[in-house]
Amino acid sequence: MNSADLETEAATLVLPGFDETTALRLGRILTDLALAEALPVVIDIRTPDRTLFHAGLPGSAPLNDLWARRKSNTALRFHEASLLVGTKHREKGETLAKHGLDLADYADHGGAVPIRVAGVGVVAVATVSGLPQVEDHRLVVRGIRALMAG
Repeated sequence: MNSADLETEAATLVLPGFDETTALRLGRILTDLALAEALPVVIDIRTPDRTLFHAGLPGSAPLNDLWARRKSNTALRFHEASLLVGTKHREKGETLAKHGLDLADYADHGGAVPIRVAGVGVVAVATVSGLPQVEDHRLVVRGIRALMAG
């Protein structure tokens, strides 16, 4: 996936609203998708200042929690999916360090997708960690699309 494809995808992932109940619904959707495929992931949905949903599924590890936090921080900082941030960096030969961001707190690997609300902008982030980065990203996108359809 290149940055243009990811930007086009992001434009389609806009919700009419988002609150704690919506976060729970999205968390359940992601959990059901992951359990159905026996995916060893951590699922995290948060705003900039609070966690709204968190689950560690069978086979996931504490390290996945750290990755989820770092990827979430990146998506919230840039208002872009962490995969898009990393893709842009690789295309330009840049790193998070160019922005003064500590790798202990930020990661530009895929899996964190901003939750955008129409007319408002980014209000939260949904993150999956435990799979290869593109698969983490795709699972979150599948979950958001299922929430939108539903």
